[in-house]
Formats: sequence, C-alpha cells, structure tokens
Amino acid sequence: MKIRILVTGGTFDKEYDELSGALFFKDTHVQEMLRLGRARLDLAVETVMMIDSLEMDDGRRAAIGARCRDAAERGIVVTHGTDTMVDTARVLAAAELQNKTIVLTGAMVPYAFGSSDGLFNLGSALSLVQVLTPGVYVAMNGRHLSVKRIGCSSFSRLPWPSVIRTSHAWTRSRTLTLTVPIHVIEPCWRR
Repeated sequence: MKIRILVTGGTFDKEYDELSGALFFKDTHVQEMLRLGRARLDLAVETVMMIDSLEMDDGRRAAIGARCRDAAERGIVVTHGTDTMVDTARVLAAAELQNKTIVLTGAMVPYAFGSSDGLFNLGSALSLVQVLTPGVYVAMNGRHLSVKRIGCSSFSRLPWPSVIRTSHAWTRSRTLTLTVPIHVIEPCWRR
C-alpha cells in the first residue's frame, strides 16, 4: 500500500531563530523524520504549503481537499498545525473523499527542538492510515479520533492534552472521559 504524506506546516515543521526567539518555516522535516524512524513504507511526500494553522483559510483547506481527491493513494497522512486541525478534518470529511483513509497529525513541540512529539505522531499516523477504515481521523500522542465523533468545529481538549484551544467537543454519549491524562470534554451546548 502506497501512502501519500501531505505537508502543510504547523508546529511540526517550525524552526527556531535563536537571535530573535521567533519560530519560522524553512523546509519540512518529514524526510529526515522518516529516515530517523527507519520507515520502510512505500511513501510519496508532497509539500502543499508551509504555514501556521492559524493562517489556514477555506481556500487552503480546499487545496488540501483537492490534493486528497487527486491522490492515487487511498491512505493519506496530512501534517497540520494543531490550532485548526479539526476544522480542516471536518472540511475533508464533508468533501466525501470516497475510499480514502485520511489521518491528520501534528506536534505540540517543533521537531527542530529535539524533544518533539512529532516523530512519534508521524509514526502513529502512518500506522493508523494502514489499518483504519476509510474516513477522516485526527491522531496525536498514540490516540486517534474519527472526525465523525467530533460534534463541534473546534474544541479545547481531545484525547491528548492541549491540542486545540478554542471550545469543546462531544460524542454521542455527550461526555467523553479519557484517562491519559483524565479530561472530561464538555458538550458544545454547555458553552
């Protein structure tokens, strides 16, 4: 199974300027991460854009959707900033990309810092895209969540700490309790 990785930027690929203290984009680290992780998969890596996810707009989401639709591969991993990752996942789910398994992942710490969660998250996403049924998923820190189980466009906590910072999520049971760490995700209607 060939897998396509679509790179969009986010904290995953940020660099650190020691003089100014600013984070910026140069090139993607995905190829280096795949080498360090000794990935032996049939992969195609494509840089779609290199932006902070706060700069992600409808046009850029449409471009990601078009790349997913046009890809010959049925398994697609999208590296994405965590601030608006769920918004992009919802747009991809609404695009009804038939027979495609799409996993969005990112990092809370830039890979260039050396102690990033990005390498682990990329490896997890590559594993998940091979075994999940067609659909759109968000995966971080060893956990994944189908976009179908997300009731609001953005939220403050997923099954991993501090991924999205804005509002809340809910599932069919209205409250999702997790254990690593324990979070209770409030339903949207409680805002």
